[in-house]
Amino acid sequence: MWRNLLDRFLTEMMVADRLSVTYPDGDTCDYGPDTGAHAHLVISDPEIMRTLILNPDLGLGEGYMDQRIVPKDCTLDEVLEIIIRNRFMGSLPSWMLTANRARFHLRRFIQRNAPQASRKNVAHHYDLSDKLYAMFLDDDMQYSCAYFREPDMTLEQAQAAKKAHIAAKLRLEPGMRVLDIGCGWGGMALTLARDYGCEVTGITLSENQLATAKRRAEAEGLSGSAQFHLEDYRHTKGTFDRIVSVGMLEHVGVPNFDTYFGRVAELLDPDGVALIHSIGRSAPPMAHSSWINKYIFPGGYVPSLSELAPAMERSGLWQTDIEVWRLHYAKTIRHWRDRFEANIDEIRATYDERFVRMYEYYLTVCILAFEHQMQAVYHFQLAHKRDGVPLTRDYMTQT
Repeated sequence: MWRNLLDRFLTEMMVADRLSVTYPDGDTCDYGPDTGAHAHLVISDPEIMRTLILNPDLGLGEGYMDQRIVPKDCTLDEVLEIIIRNRFMGSLPSWMLTANRARFHLRRFIQRNAPQASRKNVAHHYDLSDKLYAMFLDDDMQYSCAYFREPDMTLEQAQAAKKAHIAAKLRLEPGMRVLDIGCGWGGMALTLARDYGCEVTGITLSENQLATAKRRAEAEGLSGSAQFHLEDYRHTKGTFDRIVSVGMLEHVGVPNFDTYFGRVAELLDPDGVALIHSIGRSAPPMAHSSWINKYIFPGGYVPSLSELAPAMERSGLWQTDIEVWRLHYAKTIRHWRDRFEANIDEIRATYDERFVRMYEYYLTVCILAFEHQMQAVYHFQLAHKRDGVPLTRDYMTQT
């Protein structure tokens, strides 16, 4: 039964390229016209076909991790690019459309992300060892989109450009109190304290990142001006001249957008400026990836602009600037994957093959999401006052 359903699914979906599939019994079938790109998958386990039918996103990722689905004479990039392109050009069977709608409507339940759940979700991904992340991130451990002001920039240069661009938008002055929501390993906070003379408070839910950020601050002699706390943004007290949040909004969840932007408004001084850096969709909302949610970012979600705008509006803050970065994240993750692959032997010495394949799949599918789907990075500059920043954008490039 599952073979027949998978055959029907692929026949309807493949309209622009050709996908060859070798089934567990050794039979090979071709789907789609012989005029576009061509990729070949080998399925070795009949059980994975059931998951592919009920939840293709989860089934394909798990199948690759377990080596029950393996590309033949092609790369994972080529397979996933073909699947992504044809998924949106072809049609899906009614049962898959129904399942997708159900997952979409369940997101408000799945993404409630109460403080205790948020702590657990963050630990799942970010409390892996620093050694792993050092294998593919830049020297400053920036685990977010870099800004390739020049196309041939190194990863380190592009991450430095990202921080400088954000700092320019924040209009920083020495002595300003800055809150960094989701501070990671402390790179942004330390930069603002060291290079701009700010008093920075960084908050995170990752115990591992907190310990590293504190060690880095002490090592640089910045413990007095860059302080870090294990704290949920919903529990932060006080007011701040500036607020920055890089790559954290994706962990908030649809039910909490009002709370998040409401807290930004409450914590921001009347004359203050906030800069929120987040992945987003330049298209209507859709169900989040089941595989990403299960294995990489539980509780995470890439919001559409149409989902964020109402919450920003209800916060009472002015949207003083919105910038869209296209393809910068694809370039960033390609750098990460190159470094991951360059250190693959050392990574395999610590992690098993399934984990390594999981990370290879994660990095690859994210690259292709930014290259072939309606996914980008948004910068939301927010302020209480309409003239809280200059009325033209020239100041953003005067760095």
